[in-house]
Amino acid sequence: MSIATKRGDGGQTGLAGGIRVSKTHPRVECYGTIDELISQMGFSRAICPDEDICEKVKAIQRELYKVGSALATPPESKKTPPVITAEMVDALEAEVHRIEAEPGVLGDWSLPGGTPDGAALDVARTICRRAERLATGLMETGVISNPHILAYLNRLSDLLWLFGRQIEARRGVDSKLRTAENAGPRWSRAW
Repeated sequence: MSIATKRGDGGQTGLAGGIRVSKTHPRVECYGTIDELISQMGFSRAICPDEDICEKVKAIQRELYKVGSALATPPESKKTPPVITAEMVDALEAEVHRIEAEPGVLGDWSLPGGTPDGAALDVARTICRRAERLATGLMETGVISNPHILAYLNRLSDLLWLFGRQIEARRGVDSKLRTAENAGPRWSRAW
């Protein structure tokens, strides 16, 4: 058996349950972005020496496969989509609050690039935000209906940003955007 089925050579792909759609379908674009996010998080983990952060990132990567599968499963599918729950969102939020409480993690906007692994997590955050925008479009057009998917992606992007800041704080790297020469408004929760 080969992974090269050639079924996609004409520009179509299969959703969960075997339903064929264009590879440009918004649902495919969204779960494809989740796939990209999972891979970027894997790269982040591959270059991060902080074992506890790596384990948390790996666990989230596994959960993201569920999110991608939920996005890839249309209502007419015979397959039941994985359930993305409020508890999954709450777990991410609890981790956000735990990291926010660490001294030196919050203080200002950050300038990506303080460390390679922190920068890789910043790229993951931007991919997560794109997935969130795409999922919002699917929600607004009625393609998906589970609001926990949007909340999950929103919390995850916050958490990815905080993982990057946590790495930098642990290593004593100052990645603050503002300097004496570059004054401006400080970080706010409105970002």
